[in-house]
Amino acid sequence: MSAEDSDNTTGHLRSRIGLEMLVRDVMTTNVLSITKYESIMNVANILTEKNISGLPVVDKENKVIGIITQADILSMVGVSREHTFKDLLKYMLGERLPERRVGDLVGDIMTSPALTIKPAANVAEAVRIMDEKKIRRLTVVDEKNMVIGILTRADILKAVIKKIKG
Repeated sequence: MSAEDSDNTTGHLRSRIGLEMLVRDVMTTNVLSITKYESIMNVANILTEKNISGLPVVDKENKVIGIITQADILSMVGVSREHTFKDLLKYMLGERLPERRVGDLVGDIMTSPALTIKPAANVAEAVRIMDEKKIRRLTVVDEKNMVIGILTRADILKAVIKKIKG
């Protein structure tokens, strides 16, 4: 086998990885979720203490109705998803930023509806959705739209590295 054949084989393997892995095998199953009636300060504390960037928002039946992220909370001070760290620094120095969200409860600022995915989907589909929508996580739901997991970019990266290493 020539070096070129080896490169083609490796490239083919890498291009198939996402198709071969299923969301259910890669997702995080121990998922915290909250209701839309939680205070934003409580959510900010949870995100900080648990070192996570977002939480699914569920109704009383544990069905997904939205998601709240660090970006949603930062939007309260005028920092939108499109703003850079440099923009945040400018804001802290007194410059105004647009798109300020207001409210005290999760339901006031959450992103709704949440983008979700089924556990039987392949990881390539999840990556496509995340890339297309410029998001960092997908809530994994069952056929009743109940939270069963969350899939983050970090979950995908860990799985891909594990698969490549064999």
